[in-house]
Amino acid sequence: MSSSLLDALTVAELACPVITPGHQDYDRYRKVWNGIADRRPLAIVRPQTVEDVQKAVRAAASSGALLAVRGGGHSIPGLSTCDDGLIVDMSLLHSVVIENDTQTVGVGGGALLGDLDRATVPKGYVVPAGVISHTGVAGLTLGGGMGWASRKYGLTIDSLLGAEIVTASGNVVWVSATSDPELFWGIRGGGGNFGIVTRFKFQFHPIGGIVVGQWTYPMENAHQVLSALRDLTRKQSRDFTVSFTASQAGVNVTAVWSGDAGLARAALSPFGTLADGASGGLEKLPYLTLQSRNDVALAWSRRYYAKGGFWSDISDNAIEHIIEAIAHVPAPDCEIYAIQLGGAISDIPDEATAYTGRDAGYYWLSEPIWDDMADDDSCIAWGRNTGRLLYDASIAGNYVNEQGDRGSSVVREAYGPTKYQRLARLKARLDPTNLFRLNQNIKPQE
Repeated sequence: MSSSLLDALTVAELACPVITPGHQDYDRYRKVWNGIADRRPLAIVRPQTVEDVQKAVRAAASSGALLAVRGGGHSIPGLSTCDDGLIVDMSLLHSVVIENDTQTVGVGGGALLGDLDRATVPKGYVVPAGVISHTGVAGLTLGGGMGWASRKYGLTIDSLLGAEIVTASGNVVWVSATSDPELFWGIRGGGGNFGIVTRFKFQFHPIGGIVVGQWTYPMENAHQVLSALRDLTRKQSRDFTVSFTASQAGVNVTAVWSGDAGLARAALSPFGTLADGASGGLEKLPYLTLQSRNDVALAWSRRYYAKGGFWSDISDNAIEHIIEAIAHVPAPDCEIYAIQLGGAISDIPDEATAYTGRDAGYYWLSEPIWDDMADDDSCIAWGRNTGRLLYDASIAGNYVNEQGDRGSSVVREAYGPTKYQRLARLKARLDPTNLFRLNQNIKPQE
């Protein structure tokens, strides 16, 4: 296998270097975000053109090599790397080009959220995206994409107008609502199952001043805090979004307002009086700062696991499970996180995209974060057990981007039987040999 892949890459005559063990940059480029995923690929290519991507895909297919695709490298189960296979590192294809006349932006398949935000936000625009700036645009988008602007403007996929994809055959196709609409349906939530996206086209939206309230409450007041937060959020417009993180340090509440600044204080201030003992307040926070505020805490090379799901609301049972889980964390940075959904996300019918969960009120995560390899077993066990308890209160569907486990049960639960079968038929057409299988994999329908 090793000589076959290397021979195929040699014959392919890529314009970019092929990095193999022993190369001075090998250890640098084999690393991914999650420190647990310490793998040793046989080769790494860093395409500089779409043609390089095509040649790499054909080399992997012809040699039968395992193929991993890396944008931002943020796959929690480490699916953007592999042992003894080929990594296609898309990071050099990171251009972001704004088209003011059409209110659209073209984004390279290797761009990060920070690249997109830095190009659009200073001009007064935003594409709804995630909340960590070193996340890859491609992986986030293909799973759905949610963040601070989603209640106002929808998921990331709801602003997607089209995408250029290199398929398993090595061909380049453009997909949109009018060009292969079935594949366009599938890439909006179906993950990286259908090819490598080399370019996205997004609609962007106006963004004004952002007012943010951030407060931390003692953990002993968590029940009162989360109960009051639940009741308050039911009354808010889609200009408002709240999230909370529970950890040993307390319950951190972040409330974001992106509408009429004159209404911000009335909307946000009550979240600073959910219970006694709050520290924090309101501030006009630049959107770029808000988008990158988690970058250090969720830095590269730390160790991560996650299990998530959708709530229609925050139940009393979920609150009790949160309190109990935080009382028994195996490492200080283990946390439970939730972000409010609804608003524009729910305006689109669930069947319109592969993403499933449009009716959810919140997305939650059981997310242990740690640094010592010796804590791997205890932290992963805590994350799984906490996730199982929180999942009891969840509704159908799930978000494939935030799952630390993989397997058919994870994927089938995420999409449900009807969507899964539709995705499996699409997979059989686009990738019948399952070349693109290092993902939350949809097996081709036989």
